[in-house]
Amino acid sequence: MNQQASVLRTGRKFDQVLEGAREVFLADGFEGASVDNIAKAAGVSKATLYSYFPDKRVLFMEVVRSACVQQADASLELAPGTRRPREVLRAAAERVHGVLLGGFSLQLFRIFVAEADRFPELGPMFYESGPMTLHGEIQAYMEAAAARGELKIEDADLAAAQFIELCKADIFLRFLFKIDTEFTEAERERVISGAIDTFMARFGA
Repeated sequence: MNQQASVLRTGRKFDQVLEGAREVFLADGFEGASVDNIAKAAGVSKATLYSYFPDKRVLFMEVVRSACVQQADASLELAPGTRRPREVLRAAAERVHGVLLGGFSLQLFRIFVAEADRFPELGPMFYESGPMTLHGEIQAYMEAAAARGELKIEDADLAAAQFIELCKADIFLRFLFKIDTEFTEAERERVISGAIDTFMARFGA
């Protein structure tokens, strides 16, 4: 990343630029976002924007970097040994839904898919800070629960991936392709309960 952007990553104006850029990039994508619109959304002049970021690509990378830091900081923190598996799995499922249906992560996902050829480094950055972190937390819980005899799991890595996919059943693709833009509590509960029941039928001790 441009050294100037790294050095000047502080201050109210800098935060305004990032927030405005994030808003425009999420709405218009990289190619559709204009520097004029970013400056307007940020409430700064183009000269101020360019003093932080000499070009749009550098600004886009900084928006992605900050979004990935935000994702990585949102730890699931599944407390081992304090709750029954169904309670822990419910907390994990609700977090998966929060990530999938919260809007921000999905918007980033769409941008990364669209810009995969232009920014090949973005996909791994997003995956490692979000989906991989969530997967790792669920996997660590499953390994600990299996060691305590609460679950019967030999491959916790695969089991964690399978549980996350169960949590996506029916609703994720509908949301991704904008067939539905929101889901009722009953619709989400149907998927979460089904995911937990299916998982426990296979892995319950």
